Amino acid sequence: QVQLVESGGGLVQAGGSLRLSCAASGSSSSISAMGWYRQAPGKQREVVAGITSGGYTNYADSVKGRFTISRDNAENTVYLQMNSLKPEDTAVYYCNAVKMVIMRRYDYWGQGTQVTVSS
Repeated sequence: QVQLVESGGGLVQAGGSLRLSCAASGSSSSISAMGWYRQAPGKQREVVAGITSGGYTNYADSVKGRFTISRDNAENTVYLQMNSLKPEDTAVYYCNAVKMVIMRRYDYWGQGTQVTVSS
């Protein structure tokens, strides 16, 4: 099992910045990818950004140029730097980790951290 603990959420004004962190523990070796998802009230969970162990990144179109994902493989920690925040970024942000074991995918999730952007 992999445990994920997020931190860094909070309340910020539009245009401000926040940095989310997610630390993986437990059976965290061989995590192939980590990422961030978010879920706003009444909406489905959506992917925000992802990063592989090799450093390849991908972003949702809505956050490109404003958010940056990074990863410390030695510490099994992933970060999400969020700049130029908008009210529509308000959501619960969830950390995700993916392990591939014998070609089978296992997803692990954090408990979520609230991000609220006021206008």
